[in-house]
Amino acid sequence: MTSALSDPTLERHFKGHRDTVTSVDFSCNMKQIATGSMDSCVMIWNMKPQMRAYRFDGHKDAVLSIHFSPSGHLVASASRDKTVRLWVPSMKAESTVFRAHTATVRSVNFSGDGQTLVTASDDKTIKVWTTHRQKFLFSLNQHINWVRCAKFSPDDRLIVSSSDDKTIKLWDKNSRECIHSFYEHAGYANYVDFHPSGTCIAAASTDNSVKVWDIRSHKMLQHYQVHSGVVNSLSFHPAGNFLITASSDSTMKVLDLVEGKLLYTLHGHQGPVTCVAFSRTGEYFSSGGSDEQVMVWKSNFDCVEFSDGVRLQHKTASSSQTPTATSTTHFPLNSHTSVLRSKTSDPAQHFKRQDSQTAAHTQSYRQIGIQSRASHSHANGSLSISSSTAHQTQTQSLPQHSPQGQAQSHASDGGVPPGLANTLEHIIGQLDILTQTVSILEQRLTLTEDKLKECLENQMEIGLHLQRSEEA
Repeated sequence: MTSALSDPTLERHFKGHRDTVTSVDFSCNMKQIATGSMDSCVMIWNMKPQMRAYRFDGHKDAVLSIHFSPSGHLVASASRDKTVRLWVPSMKAESTVFRAHTATVRSVNFSGDGQTLVTASDDKTIKVWTTHRQKFLFSLNQHINWVRCAKFSPDDRLIVSSSDDKTIKLWDKNSRECIHSFYEHAGYANYVDFHPSGTCIAAASTDNSVKVWDIRSHKMLQHYQVHSGVVNSLSFHPAGNFLITASSDSTMKVLDLVEGKLLYTLHGHQGPVTCVAFSRTGEYFSSGGSDEQVMVWKSNFDCVEFSDGVRLQHKTASSSQTPTATSTTHFPLNSHTSVLRSKTSDPAQHFKRQDSQTAAHTQSYRQIGIQSRASHSHANGSLSISSSTAHQTQTQSLPQHSPQGQAQSHASDGGVPPGLANTLEHIIGQLDILTQTVSILEQRLTLTEDKLKECLENQMEIGLHLQRSEEA
């Protein structure tokens, strides 16, 4: 086997929005991509070329955030019209709407179990809701300016939020208390998200930088000054060792978090790149921009082949070891082998190779370098990819996933026959659809009850009015 790292490639692009694309997300099964836009529309793009896209009209103003539920059967959208909508991503375009805030809603995010939603708004609050009844649960109120983004942690215990008040706040969902505030001195964070391990957060800032913080020691682990424009969005690779960023300098950057350096610069969009997101497996990522285009890229760099024999040597960024709650020196990649090797077709072969190479992964990963090899052109515009190392300050290797995560990673890979797994997945999908249908029926019943109540009240008012008229 040889040590190889392929360049990202542009697989597809979608054109249909009539204004800047503001947000993008993949469904869990990779069959659909949802996007929001300044044109007030939500669009669902089908990955199968023969299937047409769905355009959902409902919001009265720009859609600023979009998110698929973990099951993929619902899409949440947040808008400048102060509302949040829940859509069923099918041709019928069914949706329910709830007035979520008293100002623009900038962010919406499902919890890992799909039961709750967190929203962030220009009314300076973060609100948490139940998904199926759209019932307001509680509000988090310590920000003193617009709240740009709010996300659940992978275990749903924490919420992270970023605001124009130049703070990033960590909240305990159960106690509803602010645990810690990180301060941005030069700009404010447009976007913030949790590392898949749940131990770190990354922030995309208006000062053109990307920062990675440890949420246990509250120390900054990494600081990337790789963009020449505002950083609008970012997304962690599910394995946790790569981070992709989108900037107003019209580029996307792929960062190697293990080495603390820049891997790739991607030029595809004409004008600012406003949003970016990895698929649930990390095999693809998608981007949107002010050019109204949605692009789908094949990652390629998430399927690295390693060997003991081949080592590509390169200069690594200097690392300053700041003490953290649990001291680690690098990412042990054996806990993510299933993601990193998603291209292996034969499961038996997969496990054999995995067992024999676990040691090689952990020892040689930090010594594997990537050299710039490619410049691509595309029929719909120039696309160039360059790979380089970045100057970076305060580098420290990020923490590893928990042992439980490791066990789950291996368990999810094997043991269950594919046929049975597909059947179970189908049953779960059908149950989820039934749950959604019951939820929608329940909502309609509530609406009908409200309308009947309103009619009865109107009837009583008319009766009283007529009675008074006769008496007069």
